[in-house]
Amino acid sequence: MKIMKYAQADPRSFESESVKGVTGRVAIGREDGARNFCMRVFELAPGGFTPRHSHDWEHEIFVHGGEGEVWTGTGWEALGSGTVLFIPPSEEHQIRNAGKGTFVFVCLIPAGPPEL
Repeated sequence: MKIMKYAQADPRSFESESVKGVTGRVAIGREDGARNFCMRVFELAPGGFTPRHSHDWEHEIFVHGGEGEVWTGTGWEALGSGTVLFIPPSEEHQIRNAGKGTFVFVCLIPAGPPEL
């Protein structure tokens, strides 16, 4: 069993033309013996965004705090604390911080793809 505060997981920062102000952490993954899923926690700084992308696996997201938006393929949809999302495989998506504070969400993916 593993019990910890997510902030204790090693942070990895992402900055490029397609991603800004993103910190990701693997809270539960392969190193913990998780054989089926990987739990990641992402923090987006004000003005931060993930790349617009798609991939072959689904993922589930739980918004922990802050104000954000998700690109749905047809427009932006508001996200706030307590919101859940299901993103099917191959669906284009992007998440951005739409508030003044840090936007925090938990993202679950199946085992196999890169954890971060």
